[in-house]
Amino acid sequence: MTLSTSSQNNTGISLWLAQRIVHARFAILLLFSLLLVAAAFYAPQFRIDASADTLLVKNNALYIKTQQANQRFSPDEFILVAYKPHNGELFSSATFADLTALSTQYSKLERVQSVTSMLNVPLISDASALTTDVDVAALTWQKQQYSPAQMRQLLNDHPIFTDLLLNQQQTAAAIQIVFTPDAQLVALERDMLAIEQYTLQRELSAEEQATLAQLQQQADPLRQALVKQRQQEIAQIEQINQQVQPRADTFSGGGYVVAQHLVNIISSDLTLFGSAIAIIIALLLLLLYRSLRWVLFPLLSCTVSVWLTLGLFALLDIRATVISANFIALQLILTLAVMIHLIGTYRDVARNNSAASQQQRIIMTLQQKLAPCFYAAATTSIGFGSLIFSGIQPVVDFGYMMLIAMLISISVSLLLFPALLSLLSNKPETADYAIFSRALQAVRRLAQRAPLRMVFACLLLFALLLPGLARLNVENSFIDYFAKDTQVYRELKFIDQEFGGSTPLDIVITLDPAQAKTDLLLSAAQFNQLHVAHAAVAAFPATGNVTSLVNFTTLATQLNDGKPLTEYELNSIYQLLDEKVVNQLVGAYLAADPLQVRIATRIQDTTEGLNRELLMQQLQQDLQAVGLAAEDYSLTNLFVLYQDILSRLFDSQIMTLGLVYLAMAVILLLIFRSIRIALIALVPNVCTTLGILGLIGWLAIPLDIMTITIAAIAMGIAIDDTIHFVHSYLQAPAQQALQQAFGHTGLAMLFTSVLVAAGFAVFGFSSFLPSVYFGLLTAAAMLMALAADLTLLPALLSRFIKPAKQAT
Repeated sequence: MTLSTSSQNNTGISLWLAQRIVHARFAILLLFSLLLVAAAFYAPQFRIDASADTLLVKNNALYIKTQQANQRFSPDEFILVAYKPHNGELFSSATFADLTALSTQYSKLERVQSVTSMLNVPLISDASALTTDVDVAALTWQKQQYSPAQMRQLLNDHPIFTDLLLNQQQTAAAIQIVFTPDAQLVALERDMLAIEQYTLQRELSAEEQATLAQLQQQADPLRQALVKQRQQEIAQIEQINQQVQPRADTFSGGGYVVAQHLVNIISSDLTLFGSAIAIIIALLLLLLYRSLRWVLFPLLSCTVSVWLTLGLFALLDIRATVISANFIALQLILTLAVMIHLIGTYRDVARNNSAASQQQRIIMTLQQKLAPCFYAAATTSIGFGSLIFSGIQPVVDFGYMMLIAMLISISVSLLLFPALLSLLSNKPETADYAIFSRALQAVRRLAQRAPLRMVFACLLLFALLLPGLARLNVENSFIDYFAKDTQVYRELKFIDQEFGGSTPLDIVITLDPAQAKTDLLLSAAQFNQLHVAHAAVAAFPATGNVTSLVNFTTLATQLNDGKPLTEYELNSIYQLLDEKVVNQLVGAYLAADPLQVRIATRIQDTTEGLNRELLMQQLQQDLQAVGLAAEDYSLTNLFVLYQDILSRLFDSQIMTLGLVYLAMAVILLLIFRSIRIALIALVPNVCTTLGILGLIGWLAIPLDIMTITIAAIAMGIAIDDTIHFVHSYLQAPAQQALQQAFGHTGLAMLFTSVLVAAGFAVFGFSSFLPSVYFGLLTAAAMLMALAADLTLLPALLSRFIKPAKQAT
């Protein structure tokens, strides 16, 4: 089949579909009205989930092992409140009074199980407590009313409480608020993990999958209720903290506090930037078209598209996460991009067919644009769909969300928008700005006169960006995700630097039962092995607080005037202090059957020059160097899980782009039925994606779970303009192909790219830096794609492709 025959067939199908759409315009309006009513019922139930779990890959061994360790050693749910007096004097009556008042207020909260501070933990002053029947639980400030000087002495360089309840400089104290867990939710999560752990050895059976789904369904409402409860508790704690603001600064920390800050930022971004994008789009549309109809109707269609998507996501219980929080802005821009091409063609039709009725104008518009708009939507969907194969669960979920959003956007653009236009009168259209047309025609003449020179110049410019690919890295810090002037950044940084780090990392060591003694928790040999492992972990500059059974023996040795202890004395230390208090602070350190010990540490993310991947490698090597076999220990918790995601990014990026290029080549081949045309259409988009990645490398912006999506998304959106341009080029008479492509489609491409770039650039004002990078880099990618489509693409077409259609 020739290009000419294919084009005629497509035109005939497009004409038939265009006529059906216009004839069914009232039915279409009624259908969308009913859908909007249904969406109005469900949309308010749309949820945002910004918990740390949404950043993790849940179907891998590391996640399951971390869940197992958490259940086994039972770290409590807690919030940490740091208190730093303005006068710098931590040990004073005023500080003790504030800590007491705050603790009392926290204790009144409904779910609070206990409140721990330096005032109610046992403080041992001499070795007599090791050998007598002294009630250690009574050796607290609350019971003994120690003086400030005594408290300073008792807590000076304390092996257990330093970096937990006060910082090393003794300028700030911490209060740990421990919450009572939901027993029903804990039981459900234990049952779910009991099933999920089978995936470490085999695939789950159909029955197990069904049981797991049922348990998750039961747990979900409990989790949602817990999220709301936590929101209220955080607000109450912040209100309580206001009482001491005249005398001290307070900083709240903990995974749930960060999650709530994220929810607040995401909610604000969705509302603020969604509105800002709508206003910017409205102003640009009014400036470009100088007609209210081309402002109101596109914005109405965009609003319908977003509202229907929100309703469907709520119905399907699909929740926005940190990764997918920008989907509203994306959908607004995607819907608008299609409509800009429709509006541009409609205005051309109206100017060239002034006597035609409104319905005839719409039919002629759709006849020209149905095929390229459909093809463009398909290629955009491929760009988003490629994210499904990234292997990173939150990115996979984002890919599915955008596929659904894209389906709704194209339906609104090609069905509702023409139906709405049919309600308008067929009045004359204003002329486009001559300056844009003259500029485009100047570029067109250059491409025609010296196509090879233009191709060489464009490829040379893109080649200058390619060395940046070698500079790409995935080194990142969760703290650096937030702008430095935000509350969450200040709190995370303070706790990270002053209280022993912010990202938990646990080393769980399985001990040899052959070395155990029946009357002891641990033998001397096992204690020695734990000591050297503890020292290996603490040796890294980036490891902040490191806590294990070793801390208890260190305390005992200090109290014993530095004299060594027997193994029986070593075992008595762990049971000496109030075990309940210790477990509340950092969880248990010892578990039996199998016999395991836990070294709990937190990585200081703000450590200068921290290389997280290298830290993990060196830690593994050092643990093995002190005599631990690889199968004798496991690294778990958030630091390991997050690092696992980062380590997948390079492979994921390569695979995702490879899939996009392959899929795009195939669909371009199906659209144009020519290998040469397909490859030419692919070239500017490959240059754009590699160019934007090179730019990321040159700017030293680390890849993360948001920036990884930019290349695939940018190509999915940018190739729309490529398809429209090539389609217009092939539809024109041979002698006028480039002139018509620039005149007919070039202006719509220019308007679309400028609007899209302006919309994405709004995210530069976000407080969440991944959103800032995502917005600005995607805007840069769109402008880069526009430049390639208006220079490299026409030069290649002019040099290598002659349209089959002849002038009549």
